[in-house]
Amino acid sequence: MKSPTKISALLIVYNEVNHIQEVITNISFSDEIIVVDSFSTDGTVSELAQFKHVKTIQRKFDNFADQRNFAMQQATHDWVLFIDADERITDALKSEIITTVNSPTDAVAFMVKRLYFFNKKRIFFSGFQTDTTYRLFKKDRANYIEDKIVHEMPQIDGKSEILKNNMLHYCIDNAPHYKAKMEHYASLKALELYKKGKKPTPFHFIFRPVYKFINNYFFRLGFLDGKPGLQICYLNAYGVYYRYKELEKLVTDSGN
Repeated sequence: MKSPTKISALLIVYNEVNHIQEVITNISFSDEIIVVDSFSTDGTVSELAQFKHVKTIQRKFDNFADQRNFAMQQATHDWVLFIDADERITDALKSEIITTVNSPTDAVAFMVKRLYFFNKKRIFFSGFQTDTTYRLFKKDRANYIEDKIVHEMPQIDGKSEILKNNMLHYCIDNAPHYKAKMEHYASLKALELYKKGKKPTPFHFIFRPVYKFINNYFFRLGFLDGKPGLQICYLNAYGVYYRYKELEKLVTDSGN
């Protein structure tokens, strides 16, 4: 009888003390768990030390793509399952993952649809309703694109499919938390644009944020999510504005 296919679960984290115990327990079905921590200061590493089966590596964070590629290099099994600290795998998705890697398939990568939560309240719209991301793939058939340093995507060498069951994403604790997250992502995106020689214009500061808000709040039905929907759509638009302010600073400081 063929032995079950083994899975390496990978996380990259920074200051995730509020999530780390729950997410490690959530992926306990994996055969190997590797956490790459960017020198957390909130007790995350101390919490991880309680899990003797978890391999924790501390490494300086440069960008998401670089950190994910490093994490993949540490995996010892052919199939890797990436999960963020604020994501959770349902029992149905867990069963589907195990069945998938142990069944004949010509797919080398699988995407998962995520269901978003704002302070444990489900967000149905606000631009999140079509969110999917790669979370399961063969280690030797995927590599994160290095020059895409935020909202990183792996380059897949082969066929991809989408898993039927959803992942839960508790990505927003409150409005200040989401604002800080948007600023962090915006700063990285600004650096990505700067490296490509982009420069901001009045169009970027006015039209792009306004369009982002209108699109998510009205056309993508953010208003149906109530007050959280308004906050999310506003902060997403703010993130666009912040991105170009950061890009403006980089261009100014370089003298270009």
